Amino acid sequence: MQAWKEYQEVNKGRFLQELTELLRIPSVSARSEHKPDMQTCAKAVRTALLEAGADKATIFATDGHPIVYAEKIIDPAKPTILVYGHYDVQPADPLELWHSGPFEPVVKDGKLFARGSADDKGQVYMHVKAFETMVKTGTLACNVKFIVEGEEEIGSPNLGKFVESRAALLACDVVLISDTSMLSLDTPSIDVGLRGLTYIEVAVTGPDRDLHSGVYGGAVGNPITTLAEMIASLHDKHGRITIPGFYDDVRELPATERAELARAPFDEAAYKKDLGVKALWGEEGYSTNERTGIRPTLEVNGIWGGYTGEGAKTVLPSKAFAKISCRLVPDQGSAKITKLLIDHLHKIAPPYVTVEAHEHHGGEPYVTPVDSAAFKAASKAMETTFGKTPIPMRGGGSIPITALFERALGVKVVLLGFGLDSDNLHSPNEKFDLANFYKGIETIPYFHRFFAEMHPHG
Repeated sequence: MQAWKEYQEVNKGRFLQELTELLRIPSVSARSEHKPDMQTCAKAVRTALLEAGADKATIFATDGHPIVYAEKIIDPAKPTILVYGHYDVQPADPLELWHSGPFEPVVKDGKLFARGSADDKGQVYMHVKAFETMVKTGTLACNVKFIVEGEEEIGSPNLGKFVESRAALLACDVVLISDTSMLSLDTPSIDVGLRGLTYIEVAVTGPDRDLHSGVYGGAVGNPITTLAEMIASLHDKHGRITIPGFYDDVRELPATERAELARAPFDEAAYKKDLGVKALWGEEGYSTNERTGIRPTLEVNGIWGGYTGEGAKTVLPSKAFAKISCRLVPDQGSAKITKLLIDHLHKIAPPYVTVEAHEHHGGEPYVTPVDSAAFKAASKAMETTFGKTPIPMRGGGSIPITALFERALGVKVVLLGFGLDSDNLHSPNEKFDLANFYKGIETIPYFHRFFAEMHPHG
């Protein structure tokens, strides 16, 4: 629509400047020292939504970090879109690997580098500016609600309670989320599913104190060695997870859906070069895209113990620790997999160590039906602005709240992401291509327009 295009072109510099200011706020939800920054960021999001045209915007306190809610109701008879996103970001460590300050945004080669640029402040801001575009040009086709939380990166521990207790406030016809990626600007795609998540921490204890490795080595089991052996046993030589019952509930994709996913172009040489690896690894019988989308996984996210300081200290450590996560697919349940994993670790532990394990957080897998009005509207919106029909893909990541939204609000979720897998999410030098940022702002108003036309309320 010409009015949208003209408004966005005139204001694109301001859009970027506003996002840059938001990225300067170190809203790291996992670190207690950043609690004041979380409050500051929530207020900044609220202000941005009001300035964009929301009729009201409220900051709700939780047992953790606050939730920002805003709305603009133009006509109760029209359909309502609930936009979800998060303003919290991952810790920036290791800082020495950043080329510029993680909270000092820099534009280089058409890319905006900063923690949160793609995950998820930049993508949330696309919606804020798309909303502003529609309000200022008098073309808003749907009622719009926003819910922007501050705890997604720590598993959304308080959002579920908020959604369930305020279902009437959040009532809508679809939930729209941009916290995912697409293949590229040349090959647009839409995630039709996300994997679920199980995340645990395990501690293996041997002797009741650190021991001299010369005096006791060879006589007492080493917890680090034992934990490493236990972890290594969790996969077989074919890349399959060895926990009994792990695959029992996995919904196998029919050949037709696997063929549809295989339409996505994949350059293995470029993929390996980008990652700096000489070879790929994974479950036999599946392609790389299938391994990262439709198959469950188990990964060690961290392992530590003993002496890791400067110089040498010859100890046989008392304890070893690891953080382990599993990505889950339909119809696996996070509670069941968590129990299977913890029980299995206890079972395989040798008698000279003890095992303690606890869950950090989890979430359920989610799939969006491609025959829904919401998905069709998203597909048509991307086709309009990209000139190509987007390929349906399965996302490898997890957004724990997606399944709960459907359960609590009784509506479907659409994952309209504009990031790239190469955006260094959760890693040093996170970035968001400006072309993708602006393309998101251009595309989102078309979703509103087409959803209003396709939805029965429209």
